[in-house]
Amino acid sequence: MAVAEQLQHRARAHPRALTAVLSLVGYVLVGGALYGAIPLFPELDRGTVVLFGDLIAIVNSAALLSLLAGWRYIRNDEVEKHRAAMLTAFSLIMIFLVLYLWKTGGGFEKAITATGPVYYAYLAMLAIHILLSVVAVPVVLYAVILGLTHSPAELRETAHARVGRIAVVAWTVSLFLGIVTYVLLNHVYGWEPRHALLLLWAVPSVDVPDLFD
Repeated sequence: MAVAEQLQHRARAHPRALTAVLSLVGYVLVGGALYGAIPLFPELDRGTVVLFGDLIAIVNSAALLSLLAGWRYIRNDEVEKHRAAMLTAFSLIMIFLVLYLWKTGGGFEKAITATGPVYYAYLAMLAIHILLSVVAVPVVLYAVILGLTHSPAELRETAHARVGRIAVVAWTVSLFLGIVTYVLLNHVYGWEPRHALLLLWAVPSVDVPDLFD
């Protein structure tokens, strides 16, 4: 108990430093897992990768609903409900992160088969989704750390409300675009494994679908 109280005291006293450390650790783990430098996850077959993609969409949809609920609660000054909704959203994002890293690190990424304006619109939405996801990490962490280490009355004297608004906007737009790109990729235009497309340049005679049977 004393250790937990000491950690909370340090987090309360140095929220920016803790945010910086956690953000850096998160970026390193994500980058290392995605590029194979940190082999965290076992291999997945094609069917499991598809299943993980569907699970990610469900988790992200639930996180988006939790965010919107939390925003509505705080506008109505329902602080405890706001806190519960935001912590639910944060927990769901942690689940998303594990699923996404496992899907990518143990399986493969998907490339949309659309062409023309739809393809470029998809890429633009995907780029904004990824950029906001990256930028939102320290903002979200800072807001969560402040929320967990201060009482509602104390939070009024911090940057929690201002930072929280930025976090919610970035997070909401990122999640929404992620869901839209998921629908386009999986249920409208179709996809092919991205590293299979790269193999086509090097080995044109390879029957790509057989690589993943």
